[in-house]
Amino acid sequence: MQKLFDEDFDALELAEGALVLNQAIDPETQADWARAEMQRLLKEAELALVNEHHEQQRFEAFLRLFYQEWGFQGDKDAYFDSANAFVDKVLERRKGIPVSLGSLLLYFGKQLGFPVEGVTFPTQFVVMVRWPEHPVQYVNPFNGEYVSEHTLRAWLVGQKGPFAKLKPNYLKVADHPTVIGRWLALIKSALLREERYALALRCSDLALSFAPDDPYEIRDRGFIYQQLDCHQIASSDYQYFIDQCPEDPAAELLKNQVRAMSQTQVTLH
Repeated sequence: MQKLFDEDFDALELAEGALVLNQAIDPETQADWARAEMQRLLKEAELALVNEHHEQQRFEAFLRLFYQEWGFQGDKDAYFDSANAFVDKVLERRKGIPVSLGSLLLYFGKQLGFPVEGVTFPTQFVVMVRWPEHPVQYVNPFNGEYVSEHTLRAWLVGQKGPFAKLKPNYLKVADHPTVIGRWLALIKSALLREERYALALRCSDLALSFAPDDPYEIRDRGFIYQQLDCHQIASSDYQYFIDQCPEDPAAELLKNQVRAMSQTQVTLH
């Protein structure tokens, strides 16, 4: 299993780091094709914007190019499809979710010289645009539309309840390792939903290379091993979680799972 370290992602653009992650999870990821396609689209953007000299108007033209001419869009029909979190698939299908579309928006935007940064807002990934001597703007990568702080607050209320407040740290620029860590968790959830347990196990192993003693990740790995009929390893992972988090409501349920798997092993022998 390939190990990933924070410094790998700090040195890369977010989309490039995501490709490294994607390939570590699924070796069949078309990483070389994706990089070539990103370069092709970048050259196309440079040619399309060559006559735009006002930077803000140039950025507006870039957004039209990305969402209208290239046809990138949020996948409204199958939001949780794992394909939406693999950069090569997003480039191929022109569909994605905020973080994957946002990573491409940032890749092209930074290469074109725009003042864009990524923000891991609690509800979804957002692209921040900071023009000198102008108020900060936020773009929803899902559809390319600007969102006001009022809208961001409404998103927050929808997730956290009516007393949620828009805290300054919610709008801080996110470092790449943090985004990649959340991206990894998102891919694992999608793969589990699709019952693609072998790839989900790769996600869990990668996550544990960052935090080897995380009881919740070890619990999740136990679930994956259970689905793969590796009951002895699953029992060991569940027991670790039970020992580390005895007060967690899931601990009692997992005790029953461990007992059931132990009885199955005895019956089989």
